[in-house]
Amino acid sequence: MRLNNIYYFCFDSPLEPKRKYIVVSTMNRNVFLLATDPNNSCRDVIHARDTGLRLRVFCLDTDPFNPDMNEIQLYGSANNQLYAFESIDVTSDDALDIVEAIQWYASYIKCPDMNIVADDPRPGREIAI
Repeated sequence: MRLNNIYYFCFDSPLEPKRKYIVVSTMNRNVFLLATDPNNSCRDVIHARDTGLRLRVFCLDTDPFNPDMNEIQLYGSANNQLYAFESIDVTSDDALDIVEAIQWYASYIKCPDMNIVADDPRPGREIAI
């Protein structure tokens, strides 16, 4: 399916029958895949097809989230919802693609104007340095 110059493909995982994968291709240099949890819509994992980048998505209003100090965390807000994005086994090569992956996800969830920040927006949280 094509929508606004973005191509969407959906398929079942051959290794995990209940998991759905959604592939979105744009004219950008990266192609991102989305692994979704059928039991929790706030437990998505973003994968970059051509690199090792993976990001966990957390809905901060409903999911517990304790940042892993060995990973990169960024936060987003859109439509009165707070999100945390945390890398999985990040490498220096992957770090440059994190914002692009989050922007892709924001477009996917129909919030292309998502505000992406480095500081945890929840009250009482420490500010990133």
